[in-house]
Amino acid sequence: MQSKNGKRPMARDQAGAKRRQRLMEWMRTQSRPVPGNTLAQHFHVSRQCLVQDVAILRAAGEEILSAPQGYRLPGAQTSAHRAILACRHAPERTEEELQILVDHGVRVLDVVVEHPLYGELRGALMLESRADVQDFLTKWRGEKATLLSSLTHGVHLHTVEAHKPEMIARAKAQLQARGILLK
Repeated sequence: MQSKNGKRPMARDQAGAKRRQRLMEWMRTQSRPVPGNTLAQHFHVSRQCLVQDVAILRAAGEEILSAPQGYRLPGAQTSAHRAILACRHAPERTEEELQILVDHGVRVLDVVVEHPLYGELRGALMLESRADVQDFLTKWRGEKATLLSSLTHGVHLHTVEAHKPEMIARAKAQLQARGILLK
């Protein structure tokens, strides 16, 4: 049996499976997030096809992270020290908060809020430099999107990591001094 485009469904399924295998192999060689459009071009598929491939891979148990900078696989960063910071501030202080963290060498992995209906909502950030923060803010303002923390009157968590625990401690002290860190 052939489909409308003349290809047999089984052959198309096998081609998709092979492409997803190549996608995972290629992603394992990348050290930085890869934008979806770049991935789609690299594998000669549409952006929608790539999104579908990522969904299929995730459903099969592959851990693929998505952030504003693109897709990436979790890295084995055994030397990194992690912490969860509880913060509260108005949206206009987002830049101040994020810059304090990255200026102390702290990578901001995500933002988490507790929603009354859905429970924990998490957004990947993967911010580690002022340039990353500016890209995030530009996208936020350009899209006129709502920050997750707006759902909880500014209360949110960040999972952060740094090479040394002192880097996180210094960032926490400055966030505390600025009235951003919750006790």
